[in-house]
Amino acid sequence: MLKDKKILIGITGGIAAYKVCEIIRECVRRDAIVKVVMTEHAKEFITPLTMQTLSRNVVFSDMFSLIKDYDIAHISLAEFADLAVLVPATANVIGKIASGIADDLLTTVFMATKAPVLICPAMNVNMYSNPVVQQNMTKLSDLGYLFVDPGYGELACQTTGKGRLAEIPEIMEAMETALTDKDLCGEHILITAGPTQEPFDPVRFISNHSSGKMGYALAAMAKRRGAQVTLISGPSSLPPPSGAEFIPVLTALDMRDAVMSNLNKATVVIKAAAVADYRPITVSPSKIKKGADSLIMELVRNPDIIAEIGKEKGNRLLVGFAMESENLIENAREKLEKKNMDMIVANDLTQEGAGFQTDTNIIKILYRNGRLEELPIMNKKDVANHILDRIRALKAEEH
Repeated sequence: MLKDKKILIGITGGIAAYKVCEIIRECVRRDAIVKVVMTEHAKEFITPLTMQTLSRNVVFSDMFSLIKDYDIAHISLAEFADLAVLVPATANVIGKIASGIADDLLTTVFMATKAPVLICPAMNVNMYSNPVVQQNMTKLSDLGYLFVDPGYGELACQTTGKGRLAEIPEIMEAMETALTDKDLCGEHILITAGPTQEPFDPVRFISNHSSGKMGYALAAMAKRRGAQVTLISGPSSLPPPSGAEFIPVLTALDMRDAVMSNLNKATVVIKAAAVADYRPITVSPSKIKKGADSLIMELVRNPDIIAEIGKEKGNRLLVGFAMESENLIENAREKLEKKNMDMIVANDLTQEGAGFQTDTNIIKILYRNGRLEELPIMNKKDVANHILDRIRALKAEEH
């Protein structure tokens, strides 16, 4: 998403300025074109030479620098940007921009640009909570400026609270989101992800190898594209996508209850979770001790969540997943028709790059009209975008 995008990064005088190094490196890794503007105070924390080396471009701080022998710096830089990112944003610079004060190159550029502006505050906890600072941020937000909320934790002033610069992945995600077309605005997409765990005593359970990566990628991409997202996830080590409503669950019964409780508000349901088909019929209240050479456990069927949704889906679009080790197309098509889905995403776990816990997937998409679409191996975020493209197309056909 950042490939060939022109990113203008404005650095102000805060201790978190050193973290901008990694932000610039990450932008360059993603093939973005980066230019940097620094305040004089920012130079006290990190050098222009460092920023120039990392960005591979000249760093600007002088209000009246000339570019290409005739362009005034603040005008040229303002017009350069596809996205302007203010990081770290101090209370001082937030107040200046909110009050229309442009007394140095950075504030002038950020007030002259017509590109989206993403502000990443970082300051002392008491300064951040000051009503004047909060009022300035609210004013800018109401005017269309974008914000990445600071994190909670230990600050450089040896206090603890909200005010530290957001984590780098959060800032990068906000940048990607700011540059993504909001073509799913108005949709509320309910997504399930990850495995379920079916306990048979207090320390053991039946589960599978699902990592949740596909479902989480779908949630992140849908959020980027403007949808409201509810992510219902079984146990996963992945961080919940920023801005999504996140509902953690443990068992298949928990997931069924969460899905049905949130179904009414959804316009699209994507069932990407690997839900256990069976659960132990009884759960021991204490740890089962090792004894006989064999142990027989009786299992009972879990509810078929997607089949239940299919009976009640109304005008919602229902998308399912089928992971198979044999007869992929036949099994997927049977599920599609039997459970009243509009579309099913099928993959063969025996293919390299398509199984559990991988960062890639190889999918085939089957539709109710009998059409079959095969896609090549891609990373899961690209797969997610392709699936969302197909959902958007199906939604458009409804109107």
